[in-house]
Amino acid sequence: MDVHKDSITIAVLPQGVKSPTRLDRLANDLPKLKKWIARVARDGEIHACYEASGAGYVLHRAMTEWGYACEVIAPSLIPKRSGVHRKHDQRDATDLARLYRAGELVAVRIPSEADEQVRDIVRCRETFQREILKSRHYILKFLARRGFVFREGTNWCTPHLKWLQHLTTDHSPLGTEDRLVYREYHALLMYKLQRRDELDRQIEQLALRPSLAPMVTRLQCFHGISLHSAMVLATEIVDWRRFERPAQLPAVTGSPCLE
Repeated sequence: MDVHKDSITIAVLPQGVKSPTRLDRLANDLPKLKKWIARVARDGEIHACYEASGAGYVLHRAMTEWGYACEVIAPSLIPKRSGVHRKHDQRDATDLARLYRAGELVAVRIPSEADEQVRDIVRCRETFQREILKSRHYILKFLARRGFVFREGTNWCTPHLKWLQHLTTDHSPLGTEDRLVYREYHALLMYKLQRRDELDRQIEQLALRPSLAPMVTRLQCFHGISLHSAMVLATEIVDWRRFERPAQLPAVTGSPCLE
């Protein structure tokens, strides 16, 4: 199945057949899809797959609930034809069916809905952290354009933060219009910091869950891994047994291997 937000292109490839017996494009509508698959299932047992994407696991969970075998495939591990660069839904669906039937695809681990919800909270916190860095750049660049550069220490230390706060007051050396702009940038940064800190408090509570606490505690035994870093690893990796050797870990985390 080649899954998109508004459509699903499905190739049906029975055993012993070289070309799909059906190659249909359907609306991404679960009730309609259920009826379509039920008709196809009259001819034999269904084994389905689709690539992991922004579509998430909604389709997988629906297929499982309907009683059909369905796997979500790791896109980076799908064998690619040389010279093929443009995406084509029917070709992609056919290739998936062919490779899946041949056993050449690697399925990803499907998190439970509870695991996914906790992971999204941790990811949300990461989003706010990136937004905080953006707001800091907005502030520093705006002030630099007006000739205001902090010279009494490093940026974002306590004296620097007090200096930034002073620039929002009525005694600020900024002009009236510049003060208006700066106050908005500063207020935006303060909002992002407040929301990130609230998410940190929520994540600290989630880390106490019995399903996460043992893993998070063990990870924090490694030098440099904070509670938040441990929660990122715990929610993104979940099942560490899927790694046969330590060297496989950096491919997922993008960090040096812990041995």
